[in-house]
Amino acid sequence: MIHFILMLSITIMALAIGVCAWRLVKGPSLPDRVAALDTIGINLLAMVAVLSVFLQTQAFIEIILLIGILSFIGTTAFARYIEKGVVLENGNDQDYR
Repeated sequence: MIHFILMLSITIMALAIGVCAWRLVKGPSLPDRVAALDTIGINLLAMVAVLSVFLQTQAFIEIILLIGILSFIGTTAFARYIEKGVVLENGNDQDYR
């Protein structure tokens, strides 16, 4: 019974990733696309965690952490790009002299 529930949850998460991918492509604005990309990262992280439980292994823990870190950094970089227009500044600020 638990295997059926785990496979059902993986299937539902795969469908959610598909819907978010559609929103990523057809999003009406850039913030909607960034939110869809962040949701894809969260769903992928959850899917790998459920797969780890399904396979009864702890080998995917590092992958889960890596996906979480990359998802956070990507969302932060896109949010900064939306706000300022650049991700990295050139460092020639006059305020710090």
